[in-house]
Amino acid sequence: MRAFFRALFGLVLRVFFRRIEVSGLEHVAAQGPVMFVLNHPNGLIDPSFLLCLAPRRVSLLAKAPLFRMPVIGSFCRAFDAIPVHRRQDEGFDPAQNRETFETARKVLAREGAIAIFPEGASHSDPKLRPLRTGAARIALGAAAVLAGPTPLRIVPAGLYYRAKRTFRSAALLHFAAPFPVEPVRLAPGEEPPPGPVRELTARIERALVEVTLQAEQTEVHALVERAHRIFTVQDEPPATPPTLRDEFELRRRFLAGYHVARIQWPERFAALAARIDRYEAALAAAGKLDSRQLAPRRFTLGRVVRYTVKAVVLLVFLLPAAAVGVVVHYPAYRAVGFVATGMARGAEDAMASVKVLAAMLLFPLTWAAAAMAMWWWRGIDAALLTAVSLPLTAYAALVFFERLDRVIGAARALGLFLFRRRAFLRMLAERKAIQEEILALGRVIGTV
Repeated sequence: MRAFFRALFGLVLRVFFRRIEVSGLEHVAAQGPVMFVLNHPNGLIDPSFLLCLAPRRVSLLAKAPLFRMPVIGSFCRAFDAIPVHRRQDEGFDPAQNRETFETARKVLAREGAIAIFPEGASHSDPKLRPLRTGAARIALGAAAVLAGPTPLRIVPAGLYYRAKRTFRSAALLHFAAPFPVEPVRLAPGEEPPPGPVRELTARIERALVEVTLQAEQTEVHALVERAHRIFTVQDEPPATPPTLRDEFELRRRFLAGYHVARIQWPERFAALAARIDRYEAALAAAGKLDSRQLAPRRFTLGRVVRYTVKAVVLLVFLLPAAAVGVVVHYPAYRAVGFVATGMARGAEDAMASVKVLAAMLLFPLTWAAAAMAMWWWRGIDAALLTAVSLPLTAYAALVFFERLDRVIGAARALGLFLFRRRAFLRMLAERKAIQEEILALGRVIGTV
């Protein structure tokens, strides 16, 4: 059952996110006791990434109410999750968490792997929340009773989402270098003393800071995202696109530079921020252009013809299947958005989770209903053909509209290049000037 759910969630993640990368796998030992500690920005999506993409079997510590939910509870049990009882949960009993800690320690004593989100809850704050002490208490308790030659190691893991609530965005799971847990002498049944617990919790927090993006305000992340988007545009796309790990590291440097520049050169920083805002506004006014499309070398006659022919051929080829996919799946697609908006209630960290769960329910129901209708109308063979083909039409519709969106954007940029050449060149010059200013500031600060 675990293998089935792992494959299912892996497929769902690959559909929801256009791009998924995992880095730092060399830091995860194939054997020996391991505790993964992760940030928690995206609800149920976060544990799904670890459970599906970690290179070894993991038992996750999850809040107890999840086990009582009809569908999610089955997932938790299939993945050998361990319930954590929180004070805010109905019927909370501190004695239950002693059992939780003991279960987690037994997994580690068998040289297994567990995972925990030390912040205690999913959130959309611009930085880590203060960590709970549970991870340190479990680790110290397990390290005290481990009899094998391999020490317990804690592996910090960072989850980075380019736009966590957006369908077909990008996500990175990065495993950082592990560190061993120094055991403390404990009597049987004794809990670790507060001093070592505080020290280990602080070390875990420092490790998580290194694999996450930290800012005091959400607006800072938004500004850094815009600056990064402008800075990384090139006239010619690189032969090998940068990895998400590269993107994450550059954003970390931008955040570090932001804090220095805002304090040491406030006027220069404010001027750059205003310039970025004006440039983004100009792109939006020109038809929501992507800055990457402001590349004159892409608009040679040969390139335009080749791009147009390829795009037209692909769109025409996909059109019949995509049309069926839209007609059949549009009600479910709209229902997913409606359910997600209603259930998430503005909580950005819950939006993607609700979308995924709703889609996992509504799309198969759509396929089942269509197959049953075909069975009643044309028989079992038609029903089987419908059940197999409808998911493919959904994928065809997805690819069709993604490609169409890129074609429309390219057409807008080409139109601007042909009919409003001065505006095109003015925005191009402004983009390069912003890039040069970011680079100049980075050289002074030492972050770029």
